[in-house]
Amino acid sequence: MSSTFRRWPFLLLSGVFLTACSLAVAVNPNERYVKPEKNVQDADAARNSKLWILDFKFKDPRLIKVDVPGRGQKVCWYLWYQVINKTGEPRTFIPSFELVTHDTNKVYRDQIMPAVQEAIEKIEDPTGFYKIKNSVTISSEPIPPTLVEAVPKPVTGGAIFVDPDDINPDDDDATRARKEKVTKLADSNRYSIFIAGLSNGWAETDPIPPDKNPVVRRKTLQLSFRRLGDNFLQKSEEIQWQAPANWIYRGSKTLKPIAVEPEKKEIEKGK
Repeated sequence: MSSTFRRWPFLLLSGVFLTACSLAVAVNPNERYVKPEKNVQDADAARNSKLWILDFKFKDPRLIKVDVPGRGQKVCWYLWYQVINKTGEPRTFIPSFELVTHDTNKVYRDQIMPAVQEAIEKIEDPTGFYKIKNSVTISSEPIPPTLVEAVPKPVTGGAIFVDPDDINPDDDDATRARKEKVTKLADSNRYSIFIAGLSNGWAETDPIPPDKNPVVRRKTLQLSFRRLGDNFLQKSEEIQWQAPANWIYRGSKTLKPIAVEPEKKEIEKGK
């Protein structure tokens, strides 16, 4: 009897421990961490300067419906992410996000939409703790370095993707019919999001005839997803990540190596 009684504190503590572990696993189960990886092209990419790569954390894309001033109600896709700098020095992150559909062959670029960002903040950061940034504001200050053994200092951002031509209630029949024929993001079930700017890595390859300009490829992170269900009842839960994340060298329209300071100045001029 006494031995059974003595086991109660142990059992109670065990139960608390297991409960705490379960809660730890349940906290942000949708967050995924991507560490830097090497590519064959890294040797050429680092020939003129020290190669650096930022760590990246993200949640699977989510859907949100927002009344956008001047554009009506929009169903927007967004990617919550964090950038962590373990390179030892401050790094300026000038991101380029592209969502590419593999089954409908469409390209959607990240858009700066204040009304949508405000709606996202109410869901993802209601207390304002993370101070979610867009692709312009996140480049205004360098990402601070995190020491190897220290607590990470992530900077949080959000990328927004939206169809450019949604149907509005005020559309006439002809406009509505035209828009209904346009391929939508919701029509796709397989797509990837490409993120450039997480590294200063670039490589130059021979021109692809008949073009005479060399092809510049940037070290880019590729995240692949698939969406279950149809386009009539869209839910965030239907979007599933297809592991693994891939670091690739992807063709860029940039004809010269990426120069941080000139790009930063151009962004500031566009504010």
